[in-house]
Amino acid sequence: MDNLALIESFGDFKDEKGISKIDLMAIIEDSLKTLLKKRYDSDDHFDVIVNPDKGDFQIFLNKKIVEDQMSEDDDLEIEISEAKKIDPTFEVGEEFTQEIPLAQLGRRNILTLKQILATKLQEHNNAAMYEMFKDRIGEVIVGEVHHIRGKQVIILDDEGNEYILPKENQIPTDFFKKGESVRAVIEKVDFKGSKPQIIVSRTAPKFLEKLLELEIPEILDGTIILKKAVRIPGEKA
Repeated sequence: MDNLALIESFGDFKDEKGISKIDLMAIIEDSLKTLLKKRYDSDDHFDVIVNPDKGDFQIFLNKKIVEDQMSEDDDLEIEISEAKKIDPTFEVGEEFTQEIPLAQLGRRNILTLKQILATKLQEHNNAAMYEMFKDRIGEVIVGEVHHIRGKQVIILDDEGNEYILPKENQIPTDFFKKGESVRAVIEKVDFKGSKPQIIVSRTAPKFLEKLLELEIPEILDGTIILKKAVRIPGEKA
């Protein structure tokens, strides 16, 4: 099994969508270097070469050629007699470059790589999600009530994105049931730990503005200019 086929056997990799090949190969490269640092304390003796066009990669280990019986670390040094079996022109002190198939790193290291790759993919997706929804602040979303968490209403849209509607952002007369359709405006995007949280509101003036735009075409096309929206949630707007 070649390097990429082995990576593709990881469930997290196979299920990954919405990420460019270049970004994915960069994540693989970063994950490999992280693994090599864990395994060898440093990746200084390794070259990881990725080819986004082919979607493949290679790992090369650079060893120092030493006199016979003088090797102190078989991972980083190779004796001259062994090096000359590959190329008789090698001399002591030169660098010997050897390609390392991923499978050669062993089952334990491959499992570690799988964990590293899954973590970095999640980090990438979280960052992409944060940037996407940060640019959508002020937009109206439509979703269904998934569940109630304390005083927060958790809403899911058709794409599975999760939105949090805090109690203070709810209209006093709001009463939600599971599966009910809800509109709200994206108020802010925060990080809780490493995961982005999308906070929505039904009390923000922006929510009223967007609802008016949806209901009154003349506002949307500029015939009517909405100067300011003021509301007392649950009473009047």
